This record gives sequence, C-alpha cells and structure tokens, in this order.
Amino acid sequence: MRWQNRAHFFAVSAQLMRRILVDFARERSNLKRGGGAQQVSLDEGLVIAPERGADLLALDEALTRLQALNQRQAQVVELRYFGGLNEEETAEALKVSLRTVQRDWNLARLWLYRELTQGGGDDT
Repeated sequence: MRWQNRAHFFAVSAQLMRRILVDFARERSNLKRGGGAQQVSLDEGLVIAPERGADLLALDEALTRLQALNQRQAQVVELRYFGGLNEEETAEALKVSLRTVQRDWNLARLWLYRELTQGGGDDT
C-alpha cells in the first residue's frame, strides 16, 4: 500500500486498530462463558476483558452513527482513541487547527457519552 502522506498512514492505522479490537471483542462475546479454557497473553495490556469487549462493541456502533453525522469528529475519535495520537498529532494528521481538534474531541465525547448511556436512542 502506498501512503499518500502521514495523515493517510495514521487514519488507516487507527481504522485497522479499531477493526482488530472490535473483531476481537465480537469473537470473545461469541464464545461461551467458561469452558475450562485458560487465557494466556503475551501482553496483559492487550487483553480485552468480557465487560470491556461489550463496551468496545457499543462504542464501535455509536462511533459508526457519529460518522454518519460528523465525519471529522469520528476521525478525531479514531485517531485519538484507537490510534493513540495526542491533540497536536491529530491536528497535524487531519490538517486542521489544534482548537478544531479540541472542539471536535469534546463534542464527540459528549455525543458518544450520551449515546452510550442512553442506549443509542433505542426505545427501551
């Protein structure tokens, strides 16, 4: 794959990390609880606990809804949360001002919080 620029690399990396983590969480949620299997990990920081996996799936669904409403805010979340970039790096990758990233990050976090705590607007 040819990278167009640094922003392209970070955007693709963040999207891939999101997909990997969400796929892993889905796989974990599909397995029956228990089963006598012992979990062995090379890096404890990469282990997704079952409850964290469910949170990650809900975040992915909410982020997909946010993407339909505001593409840039969704990109900011992907780069910050899944890509591990700070605000300055995100601004550079998206070629926007630091203040724009800060505003998008704050608005996106509020929107995602509301979606995740209110069940995504479902009538429950």
